[in-house]
Amino acid sequence: MAQLTLDQLRRFGLTPDTNLGQHFLVDDNVLRVIERLAELNPADVCYEPGIGVGVLTDFLARRVHHVHGVEMDHRLEPAIDAMQADLDNVTVHWGDATRMQPAELEPQPTKLVSNLPYHVAAPIVAESLQHAPSLRHYCVMVQREVGDRFFATEGSKAYGAVSALVRTCCERTGTHKVSRQVFVPPPNVDSSLVAFKRVDELLDPARVPAYSAFLKLAFQHRRKTLANNLQTAGVALRPRTVAALAGIGLAPAARPEQVSPAGFVQLFGELETPA
Repeated sequence: MAQLTLDQLRRFGLTPDTNLGQHFLVDDNVLRVIERLAELNPADVCYEPGIGVGVLTDFLARRVHHVHGVEMDHRLEPAIDAMQADLDNVTVHWGDATRMQPAELEPQPTKLVSNLPYHVAAPIVAESLQHAPSLRHYCVMVQREVGDRFFATEGSKAYGAVSALVRTCCERTGTHKVSRQVFVPPPNVDSSLVAFKRVDELLDPARVPAYSAFLKLAFQHRRKTLANNLQTAGVALRPRTVAALAGIGLAPAARPEQVSPAGFVQLFGELETPA
């Protein structure tokens, strides 16, 4: 893969655009780790935001039923065309991955597998959890701090709305640290592969969009108490939130980062309907 990536860049006169979060993989071992963590099988339909020059796309397409790839940088079109010349199970969607609707694709994707553009990694994962219930498994390359944030525990500095959302909807199945030296150009941060699968034990998937909006309001001002945040946002008057917090064993002055995902689900259930 290393040589293939470099050959593609030279052949088509391409320079990665770091403003678009482009850092292309040049390490064959990472592909094998992705294959293992993603638990690829021939029935999978993969969704890959950020195709780049198509090396991961090609790798996936030779192991799964279908690949939906998304790319917005038309400079890469010649390389992508060359990649898929002998493949009939790749569909390329040109556009902004943050505005894509994977739930509308056919065949419906079942796994999100991607070296995600770093500057939009968290929004892409969050949006897919809200609006693409057919995506049951994830294996994503992200900045290490973003990977840590996905499964940060309550009480930690990294814990926030994205952490609560991901931990409510998913369980982690694997991680793998990735050096910055396996990319061209090397990013300024280390990376990690994070694998997780969707679980529906805490929350009905149909309620995830409203729940995500609730979490954003809950964490809107981290220095404020949760009760004050929700009152300011018009979700619930402070006394009502204080009573709900007591129901999960938290004090009136509890801050959002103290509430577990299960606690947020309970609060959401109690406060989503006007009193």
